[in-house]
Amino acid sequence: MSTDIFHYSVDSDGIATLAFDYPGRSMNVLNRDSLRAFYAAVRRAIEDPAAKAILLASDKEDFIAGADLDMVMALTDATELQASTLELHGVLRSLETCGKPAAAAINGTALGGGFELCLACHHRVAGERPRALIGLPEVTLGLLPGGGGTQRLPRLIGIRAALPLLMEGRKLSPAEALKAGLVHQVVASGSERQTARAWLLERIGQVTVQPWDTKGFKLPGGPVQSPAGFETFYAGNAMTLAKTGGNYPAPHCILSCVYEGLQTDFDTGCRTEAAYFVAAALSPQAKAMVRTLFFHMNRVNTLARRPTGVPARKISRVGVLGAGMMGAGIAYAHAITGIDTVLLDATPEAAQNGKDYTRRLLDKRVASGRMTEAQRDAVLARIQPTTQYADLAGCGLVIEAVFEDRTVKADVTRKAEAVLAPDAIFASNTSTLPIAGLAAASARPERFIGLHFFSPVDKMPLVEVIVSQQTSPETLAHAMDHVKALRKTPIVVNDQRGFYTSRVFSTYVREGLIMLAEGVAPALIDNAGRLAGMPVGPLALADEIALDLADRVNRQTAADLGDAYVRTPAEEVTERMVHQYQRIGKKAGAGFYDYPSEGGKRPWSGLAQAFAPLSRQPALETVIRRLMYIQSIETVRCLQEGVIDSGCDADVGALLGWAFPVCRGGPIGQIQQVGVAEFTHACRTLAAAHGVRFTPPELLEDMARTGETFYHA
Repeated sequence: MSTDIFHYSVDSDGIATLAFDYPGRSMNVLNRDSLRAFYAAVRRAIEDPAAKAILLASDKEDFIAGADLDMVMALTDATELQASTLELHGVLRSLETCGKPAAAAINGTALGGGFELCLACHHRVAGERPRALIGLPEVTLGLLPGGGGTQRLPRLIGIRAALPLLMEGRKLSPAEALKAGLVHQVVASGSERQTARAWLLERIGQVTVQPWDTKGFKLPGGPVQSPAGFETFYAGNAMTLAKTGGNYPAPHCILSCVYEGLQTDFDTGCRTEAAYFVAAALSPQAKAMVRTLFFHMNRVNTLARRPTGVPARKISRVGVLGAGMMGAGIAYAHAITGIDTVLLDATPEAAQNGKDYTRRLLDKRVASGRMTEAQRDAVLARIQPTTQYADLAGCGLVIEAVFEDRTVKADVTRKAEAVLAPDAIFASNTSTLPIAGLAAASARPERFIGLHFFSPVDKMPLVEVIVSQQTSPETLAHAMDHVKALRKTPIVVNDQRGFYTSRVFSTYVREGLIMLAEGVAPALIDNAGRLAGMPVGPLALADEIALDLADRVNRQTAADLGDAYVRTPAEEVTERMVHQYQRIGKKAGAGFYDYPSEGGKRPWSGLAQAFAPLSRQPALETVIRRLMYIQSIETVRCLQEGVIDSGCDADVGALLGWAFPVCRGGPIGQIQQVGVAEFTHACRTLAAAHGVRFTPPELLEDMARTGETFYHA
């Protein structure tokens, strides 16, 4: 098969072309088969007396997408991986040190290992293609470059310029790559090979070497042991630790590769990279990130849960009921993607204010040069503010984003449906109220669905698509099509109070409040949340959500459930904060934190008096475990009850919906990472010490007993 992957030819000028064309795939990828083929082609070109120069190219529309992540997920043996990584380094070193000039004709995207092959060439020519990307983005999946990227890139452009590209995984356009020094030329699309050949022809017969192999080579920008180098690594270490909390090995491995490797000769530096690459690639964090961010995300974004056999439908005109923060954001999301939007509210002023939200967002784009004034005006023209329900005529979809009150929602549902066509969809943006109950006000419940957007809508990529037992397959399919058209990610959730995201996410905040009631120090609670990888601690998050809103939701839920409602100490904390201390959260400048007009937030000085701290505080790891494990337990309950159908959707929803730490892979990924049996045992221990809410669900107990896992890798 290897000869089918790389096409080898030598022309009359002595240029050996190694053209990558992986059969049966739309993109070239690096895996065991293609690497074997690449090694054979390189060795053939080096040994072939007819070959005077080497051209690396692609017969696909793009160059190389990077490593085959199926291969990455299958990696388990450190010794084998170390050997294969060093073999890749050896072949690339032979390419750049054989004396024959080598050039890469980059006809499109070249990422990760694909671009590392290019870095081993003496000259790189990129084609000017609109969607082409160049870079080393491995860190975004918990990995690091394993083909010499941490050694070649800093030697090429300097430590200070290389580290952001390596540490943040930036993907550059060809023009940006040229400016950054990653490629030597950018040419018109289709002329990459011709330009690269011209460069090679000028150097045939000359011994060609890389800059770092020349005598007296000096690192651009100064060596590691220099004032500039010291400053770069000192700041880099501090920033990395602050950003990752030590939860992500890959950024620290990259820093170590560059710091250690650039103080040695190149080949020693490659051996250093290989050791760190193996450590990162086999880490549980990398496995979790690759699984969720790549495989699960692709599955969700390709609409795997869409009902089959339903023709696609494009909705070009929508209505949004309610021009508050959520409604205005939903209107923006539609207008920016080219969809005409009717934005309805009770008064002309309220409707116009909702449209002005889009204006403010677009003005920022214009000011930063990302949009022209004409483009802004075209988007704004798509939003029609109104108070008249008659203006909803012709809308294929109406989304209500009014106050979380059943009576209000029922009223707007009836008024909107009165002017809609029979095949129009009505959706509720509710985050907690069951869809079946809201659909009772609808004359056509089969066309009623939940579309739960997240705030701020312009930034949050997730939409929960909530179906009741009456929602038709056609309605679900067309709703998913529509979410995809908004360039957002839909997960399908079955109807129940709190659905999936609100239900599970609330356990994190609730557990923090329960610990506060128990006497755990507020600083320990919030620091534990952040150190676990959550973006915000649970008490600070409660302030952001608003304690008075939480209090109203608690009271509504208690009224709805009656005797079935289970009260916890968290409700008492919320009630006391709202009614006894009149501290309702960030919006009022007073919650668990104070929010002065100048300077950052600071803890409320009265917390210790309001909630007396224990004389002996629990261990940090115990607090982290309580905050994180309760989310996984509730997610398993959602799976067990059929609220959500797969761990894949659950993990993607958690990462996109409430920023569950990606290093843990999601709530189900966290169980996989710990091990089902080990996690179940830990939950039993937590239940004995802290309450029945930590009792492992029956599904989890069954899996622990049979040795079953959620994912195979």
